[in-house]
Amino acid sequence: MDLDLTVGTGDLASAASALVRLVPGKLIDPVLSGVLLTAGRDGVSLAATDRERAARVERAAVVHTEGRVLVPAKPLADTLRALDLEQVRLVVEGSKLAIRAPGARFALPLLDADVHPGVAEPPARVGTVDGAVFGSALATVATAASRDEALPMFTGVRVRSEGARLVLVATDRYQMAVASLGWRPAGEPVDALVPASLLAEIAKQAAGAGDVVLHADRDRFGLSWSGTHAATSVLDGSFLHESKVSVSDVDTTLELEADALAGAVRRVGLYTDARGVLLLEVGDGEVRLRGADQRAGEAEESVKATVTGDRTSQAYQSRFLTDALRPFLGGPVRVEIQPGMRATVFRAPEPADLDLRYVVMPMLPPKN
Repeated sequence: MDLDLTVGTGDLASAASALVRLVPGKLIDPVLSGVLLTAGRDGVSLAATDRERAARVERAAVVHTEGRVLVPAKPLADTLRALDLEQVRLVVEGSKLAIRAPGARFALPLLDADVHPGVAEPPARVGTVDGAVFGSALATVATAASRDEALPMFTGVRVRSEGARLVLVATDRYQMAVASLGWRPAGEPVDALVPASLLAEIAKQAAGAGDVVLHADRDRFGLSWSGTHAATSVLDGSFLHESKVSVSDVDTTLELEADALAGAVRRVGLYTDARGVLLLEVGDGEVRLRGADQRAGEAEESVKATVTGDRTSQAYQSRFLTDALRPFLGGPVRVEIQPGMRATVFRAPEPADLDLRYVVMPMLPPKN
């Protein structure tokens, strides 16, 4: 077992940190909480897997001796992130991997690389998307997925291709986000339910990439960008479709500044009941938010709006309104309200490259 290389500290630290976030690891299994470092002619790669998901990050390095070792992932990432140096040298010393720097040495134990399951190559390439647009879509849609692992079918984002458009859908049964964006297909159509927690992290890491490549087969889904590759087993998500929510009976439409409404929701939301429910009342040229709680008191705030259709009122959980407005901050938002206990839709007033809809279910109004 051997390895010896010199690498930029910042490059390796960012790679190790990215890997830890993509594959947090299973602490009950030291092997699966480790990172495989492989030094070769093309530089160094860091790889990890927890058997469900896997990731590999590649960086340039000066390799003195080629080799492969397995070391604990988080201590490696933490050590590199703490070093304020331009370069470090990684070299195997007996049963340790030493991280050498001027005046300092840090040594990580070598784990048994031979029992590591390895990291498979991503599935076949199926298409390419713009990294910035895709990252924005993922960041919004992943928010709507459930965090309740007891219902795994709601913890994912359905990624579905429709010709030259890619559709992302997620819901926790009370809110739903739908994004449609252009992509360049290069293989079989894709339809996969992907864990939202992984896609939320990818949204942060891939947003600055020029292009993101999508990979898929029947059992796995993967993404590649800027020397990083991530793949995961897919969930069963054929049931998850935006057509399951009817949005065809709108009788009230609002157009207003998203920041103004979000600010009012944040302030009035401080005065809601235990459910966090506030009342939105539509008037002439404005919407009024009301909140009341026996202990906190009561609040109301009005926001100017262009109103079309009936004057009505609906109750919503304030946190769902905050999530729904976040993608539209900095510009106007259109709110389409249906009668009764039917879904309300938030969308941009004008078409854009990223067609985004956020759907929120109303709640029973707070008791006076």
